[in-house]
Amino acid sequence: MLDTWFDKKLQERDTQQLLRSLINTNERIDFTSNDYLGLASSKVLFQIIADRMKQLGLHQNGASGSRLLSGNSEYTEQVETKLAAIFKGQAALIFNSGYTANLAILSSIPQRGDTIIYDELAHTCVKDGARLSLAKRFSFKHNDLHDLELKLQHAEGKIFVAVESIYSMDGDECPLTALVPLVEKYGASIILDEAHSTGAIGEQGSGLAVALELHDKIAIRVYTFGKAMGVHGACVVGSASLRQYLINFARPFIYTTALPPHSIASIDCAFEFLSTNPHLQQQLRDKVTLFVDNIHNLENRTSSSSAIQTVIFPGNREARHAASVLQRNGFDVRAILSPTVPHGLERLRICLHTFNSDQEITTLCKALSELAN
Repeated sequence: MLDTWFDKKLQERDTQQLLRSLINTNERIDFTSNDYLGLASSKVLFQIIADRMKQLGLHQNGASGSRLLSGNSEYTEQVETKLAAIFKGQAALIFNSGYTANLAILSSIPQRGDTIIYDELAHTCVKDGARLSLAKRFSFKHNDLHDLELKLQHAEGKIFVAVESIYSMDGDECPLTALVPLVEKYGASIILDEAHSTGAIGEQGSGLAVALELHDKIAIRVYTFGKAMGVHGACVVGSASLRQYLINFARPFIYTTALPPHSIASIDCAFEFLSTNPHLQQQLRDKVTLFVDNIHNLENRTSSSSAIQTVIFPGNREARHAASVLQRNGFDVRAILSPTVPHGLERLRICLHTFNSDQEITTLCKALSELAN
C-alpha cells in the first residue's frame, strides 16, 4: 500500500523531469563539488590529520553521545577557541553540519511575537529553521534592500534578518556593506551564513564579514567546513552568551550525537593547513578569472565573481539536456531545475576549483558557448 503511494509520487516527479538519482562521477572532471580549494582530495592534508590523531592519542571511533553527555572533550573546546580567534568572535560552538547549525539558531532563538526576515534565495535550512520557530516569517526579494526595508518597517518583536555571504545557486555576494547599517537602523539582528565563503575568502579562510571588517556588527555567524575546507561540520560564532544559550536551548545541538574525534582533528588541521597555504585562495581567484574571461560574451550567464558560476538554460528538459551533453564529454556539471530555482531560470551550476587545469576550464567554456548557440 505504502509502496504504491511511493511509486505514484516518484512517477509524478519523473513526468515533470524532476526525478533524482544517485550517480558515481569519479571518472569525470569535477565542476560540481564544493571542494573549491582541493582540500577534500588533498593527500597531504589526509596524512596531516592521521598524524594529528596519533599525536593526540585519539583512538576513539565515535563521540559516543551528545556534547552534554559523553561527547564533549577538552580538545573539542580547544578547537572551538581556535575557531573563535580565526573568525574574530568571542566564542564558537561546533555543530555537525551547517544545516543543523542554521536549524538550531532559527528554531530556538526567535520566539512567538518576533519576526524572521530572510532572503528569498536563502538555503533550505534557513527556511526550515524559520518554519520550526513560533516567530512570524517573511522573505524579501533577493539582495533587494528596498524590499527588505519595507519588511523591516512592519516587523514586530525581536527582528532577525537571515542572509548568506555567497549564494549557492547564483554565486553572488550579499551586499553586506549596505545591509548592515540598514538592519541597525531598525534594531534588528543579522544571522549570516558564511557556508560558501568559509575558507575561500578572508585571512585564514575567515569569510566575507571578517574580510569586510563587519564581523562585530553581525550577531550570529555560521561557518561550514564541508565546502572549501574539505572536511565536515560547522560552527556558530558570536558572543559567549549566544554559545551558552545554544547549549541550553538548541534542540539540534542538545539531542544529536557529537562529531567523532577524527572530525574535530580534521577541522583543526584543515585551518592550520590553509594558514600555511594562503596561495590556494589566489589560485582559486585566478581560475575564476580565467573562466569569466572565456565566457563573458555568453548572454545567458549570471554575474558572479565567486567559484560558483551559472549558465541559464530555461526549462527543466533543456537544462538536463545541456548537462547530459557536457557529461558525455567528460565534465561533471549538473543541472539545477525548478522548483529549486524559479521556472525559466533553470541552469547549469558550475563550481571551479584550484585543481581544475586551465585547459579543462577553457575547454568547458568552449563547450558551453557551443551549447548556448
